Amino acid sequence: MTQVITRTEHSAPTRQFTVLLSPTRRAARLARLLTTAHLGDWGLPTESAAHIVAELAANAMLHGRVPGRDFRLSLAVHDDRLLRIAVTDTLGERLPLLAPPAEDAESGRGLLIVEALADRWGVDVGPVPRKTVWAELDLKP
Repeated sequence: MTQVITRTEHSAPTRQFTVLLSPTRRAARLARLLTTAHLGDWGLPTESAAHIVAELAANAMLHGRVPGRDFRLSLAVHDDRLLRIAVTDTLGERLPLLAPPAEDAESGRGLLIVEALADRWGVDVGPVPRKTVWAELDLKP
């Protein structure tokens, strides 16, 4: 089992999008669609980012859900070189773990997908009661 917790500093984003969504399956799907639409409008690749958002939003819906509290999706492009995807929920005491599921498990592979697609990912804890799970994609080598 590996737990990734780190903090990365960047310059101010040159483009950004943020939305609050209810922790439902419909909102997790909407997060993916909004990501694809915004990145497409910005002329950026969408496939890896859409998969990452789908996994992080699903995790916020399943594992970070607190009744009456939304989760936040943020997309930020820094200097046209880096895309930072962040999903913030209000269950900060429940941190994600990167652990392989049992072979016959029907779920539990989301963070493995994020790790495979992202150049970097991690968790920022706080302010209480929040946590933000983020992933970064390098847009230019």
